[in-house]
Amino acid sequence: MAYTALGIMFPFGIACISIIFTITIFGIRRWWAVQCYEYDRLNPPGPRPLPFLGNIHQVPMDYQYKAFTEWSKVFGDLIFLRLFRKAALIINSTQAAQDLLEKRGAKYSDRPYFILFSELIQFEPNVTIMPYGDQWRLHRKWIQASFQDRAALQSYEPIQARETNRLLRALIESPGDFTAHLKRYVATLMMEITYGHTVTNLDDDEFIQLADRAVSGTVEAGSPAAALVDFFPLLKHIPTWMPGAGFKRKAFEVREYVRQLQNVPFAKVRNAMAAGIAKPSLLRTLIQDSNVDGFLSPDDEYNIKGAGSVIYGAGTDTTVTVLISFVLAMVLHPDICQKAQAELDRVLGNGRLPELIDRDSLPYIDCVLKEVYRWNPPVPLCLPHKLTQDDEYRGFHIPGQTMIIPNIWGMTRDVETYPEPETFYPERFEEMDKLDADANDPRNLVFGFGRRLCPGRQFGDTSVWLAVANMLAIFEFRKAVNSANEEAELIPSFVSGTISHPRPFSCNIRLRPGRTADLIPVMDYD
Repeated sequence: MAYTALGIMFPFGIACISIIFTITIFGIRRWWAVQCYEYDRLNPPGPRPLPFLGNIHQVPMDYQYKAFTEWSKVFGDLIFLRLFRKAALIINSTQAAQDLLEKRGAKYSDRPYFILFSELIQFEPNVTIMPYGDQWRLHRKWIQASFQDRAALQSYEPIQARETNRLLRALIESPGDFTAHLKRYVATLMMEITYGHTVTNLDDDEFIQLADRAVSGTVEAGSPAAALVDFFPLLKHIPTWMPGAGFKRKAFEVREYVRQLQNVPFAKVRNAMAAGIAKPSLLRTLIQDSNVDGFLSPDDEYNIKGAGSVIYGAGTDTTVTVLISFVLAMVLHPDICQKAQAELDRVLGNGRLPELIDRDSLPYIDCVLKEVYRWNPPVPLCLPHKLTQDDEYRGFHIPGQTMIIPNIWGMTRDVETYPEPETFYPERFEEMDKLDADANDPRNLVFGFGRRLCPGRQFGDTSVWLAVANMLAIFEFRKAVNSANEEAELIPSFVSGTISHPRPFSCNIRLRPGRTADLIPVMDYD
């Protein structure tokens, strides 16, 4: 009897389970259909999402900015995506970026929360990813005082001039190491202004090694697999010994590098201040201004360490990328190089090197620099903003908490503004009237938008201009020569990633006819 009852109940149970399963699947499909309908009806257009995945399967692993630019030909300058359950809006036009990120900055100035960087690596306080609020305002105020105040910028000019001269001499001595020389140029500027520390050699400088380990480690830790923790926060709790927890082990390793970057330079500046030998620097100023009766509170110390540690990472790689892109462009386009040099010779003669006071007299060189920024924007996808509350734009609904991702690369490929965008053509800015040239200056894009605009943009741009103008004044740039004594083919290529580094290339950098090292002023490097 029991066997018979079980035989009757078993298929009945299976039938019930089948019915429940069918109803569940139908419910999920119905729910997803409603979601997709609402998605299509209210939000900006975008590729069709899948249940659970959203559009994550459609976003390529590499060169996402190129894919988004192609998608804009189908969906327009606003593309709405679902990345698992998170909403994202890709902005492909300058107009939309200005309308939302600048004119509506109160809603669009926050950052998404990154568990990987904030909790696992603990690269904090970090003004670049800090939530929009009082702490962010404090850090931005500190950095603006150092990088936007006119008196502060003028005080850096002797350092910039000294390091420009060091760069020129290094390029004369070992032109094949131009990448290392450009990095040392930028790194010294950042380290000197932040910590009062002069870099003499990249390979054995303690501060540079600390910074490079922390910054490169953070970039490496941010792999696509590691980024899953930001979509599925429970992953942060898995033990480090478990298979698949390599991202967490790497994050903890990098955390130690970040602590060293924050603690070691801070301690050296403080010790130098106690000994009365500290050079002027951002950290010295912040410590002095925050001291109360000789005491620095733990909160002040925490914030000052963070403010110092972020400047090198935020400014060095991007600036070096611009300078290497300039060298690459000059090697590929000797006619443009010669035209810029003719302007220099006409304005300055051959008796001295260009200085910042000459900039307004050298408009073509400024056009060359603008085109470098446009041709290879150093950060092709801007760091995401976050919308803090629901918004309406052009009749579309943008949900609160949406990640807002400006596609800088796509904006610099707008054929209406920049015809033949893949062609390196500085004259495009000469051919615009002044109003259009100012409005379409790529520097309006590459330094960010709205209240998240890079506070160090003026210092960074003048440092790039000094290096560019002085290298043009004294050097020729040519393709490398192969074994047959012929110019080797050079096809420009850029690495996919947060920063668009040119792939390593060889070239021939040599003194221009009639130029010698005697043209470079002898300065005190101590």
